[in-house]
Amino acid sequence: MSRAFFRPLVGGYFVLVERGPLRGDRAFRLANFVDLLLAPLRPPRGTQRRAVQFEKFRAEWLWHREDPSPDAVGHGAILYLHGGAFVTGGLNSHRRLAARIARAAGVALLNVDYRQLPHAHFLDSVDDVVTAYEHLLELGFAPRRIVFAGDSAGGGLTFAAALAARDRGLPTPAAIAAISPLADLDSTLRAAHPNDRRDAMLSARGLGALARVGFARGDELDPQWSPVSAEFTCMPPALIQVSDSEVLLVDAELLADRYREANVPLTLQIWDNAIHVFQFGADLLPDARSAIAEIGHFVRSAFDDDIQDLQSVDGERS
Repeated sequence: MSRAFFRPLVGGYFVLVERGPLRGDRAFRLANFVDLLLAPLRPPRGTQRRAVQFEKFRAEWLWHREDPSPDAVGHGAILYLHGGAFVTGGLNSHRRLAARIARAAGVALLNVDYRQLPHAHFLDSVDDVVTAYEHLLELGFAPRRIVFAGDSAGGGLTFAAALAARDRGLPTPAAIAAISPLADLDSTLRAAHPNDRRDAMLSARGLGALARVGFARGDELDPQWSPVSAEFTCMPPALIQVSDSEVLLVDAELLADRYREANVPLTLQIWDNAIHVFQFGADLLPDARSAIAEIGHFVRSAFDDDIQDLQSVDGERS
């Protein structure tokens, strides 16, 4: 049922992106409005909120009333990056998911509404995340008490931003937790994978069209924009959750390869027959609640002094 509904809906949008009277910026602006429509959504009971305004983007603190507030910098924080294929999503769409992750980890979470298409390039989105990270450091959060987390496009940004922080001489965060990360702007490998026909929501063609129309310069995508093309020496340990049936399994496995080559710990959890970012369904799905609990456990472990003892696990299945 999910394939019969979501894939045609999402695929139809990508057709608008690629051709027709709404091609490009007009289609991107149409998707930008989705987050406004989701403003009535409320976070789980007990969630506290605090708005943060940056020069070029906005963010929002989320924490449970029984957990430390953002003012308790010694307890650490999660820097969260929402998904939405770099064209949709934001604070409203991801408030419930982000709040659940904050509660599972027992720390405050800064949900970042980074700039998206058509108003910003991928590189601008990365800059926004690094700016938010520098803000946390200026507030007094120690790097070893900050975890980057995100889903889909935001999941890919967690790696891109950590790489950018490393390359700019900033300390890297304690860890990265990514849900179904979109970490390769080039869809060539996704198009050749069997999951391109199995995925209930996304397609290699759709994701490729978005990158070509939105990010390519002179019809070319710079491979260096994609985190999977980077060298991962000195990157923090990571957790990746992905479904065995989604097309972004390709990206997750490529990231795992980069981590293995750099000899950095990574836990890859592959969940059976789940829809893209199934964690959104935590109100109804036991697997979604279990996955969020795993993220919370990983974040708490990252704040322990024994973080270097995390072991690499490939293909762990729930």
